[in-house]
Amino acid sequence: MHQEFLPPGIVILTGAGISKESGIDTFRDKDGLWTRVNLEEVATIEAWHRDKKKVLDFYNDTRRSFRAAHIEPNAAHRALARLEREYQGEVTVVTQNIDPLHEQAGSKNVIHMHGRDGEIRCMICSAVFESDVDLSPQSVCPNCQAVGELRPHIVWFGEMPLYMDEIHAALERCGLFLSIGTSGEVYPAAGFVLHVRRRAERAHTVELNLEATGSQPLFHEHIYGPATEVVPTYVERVLAHGWRQ
Repeated sequence: MHQEFLPPGIVILTGAGISKESGIDTFRDKDGLWTRVNLEEVATIEAWHRDKKKVLDFYNDTRRSFRAAHIEPNAAHRALARLEREYQGEVTVVTQNIDPLHEQAGSKNVIHMHGRDGEIRCMICSAVFESDVDLSPQSVCPNCQAVGELRPHIVWFGEMPLYMDEIHAALERCGLFLSIGTSGEVYPAAGFVLHVRRRAERAHTVELNLEATGSQPLFHEHIYGPATEVVPTYVERVLAHGWRQ
């Protein structure tokens, strides 16, 4: 039986830099969120056990401010959605961001390795729910009725990222790996490019960022500038001519 040939898959790792131009603060810049908030007090499982109200209030306030800002996808998000629509092979976005901007732009194959805003999880039964309701230590799980065990479905510091099996499967299939707007400092995401290069000598790796990162030597190609400028241009090139230089 004849089997239709599909081109190699594309995996795109995105970080805070792709959403910054939409108005979402990055975490690690000199004016980022972690310079204003002690992460050990609001972003660890130890903090949650120590003071659930403080942790939950922080995420309630953050979520409300995000909604009030009416933040929308930018040209980089829309370009990646176009790539998924028009490329003949598989396109997978693996994002470290918890915002829904990739989906709002039209991307459908999105993996949120650090969780997603608007989802909550029960620490007792592990059920995950979509919800924008404020959480408190008195919140009741709608699945198992446990009290005070609901938390944001977000990966805190020291916790294992989500969906790692699915991510590694996509990396195994990819011929083009893009890293967009990420510092390249946080593992395991920082190791994805090395995984791709070890797996397949012919896989092509590209860093698209505002400036060079410490992972620069691991990429075959480097394109620097604002995401809203460099990502649409690169997507246009891939769709028109492929990714080989």
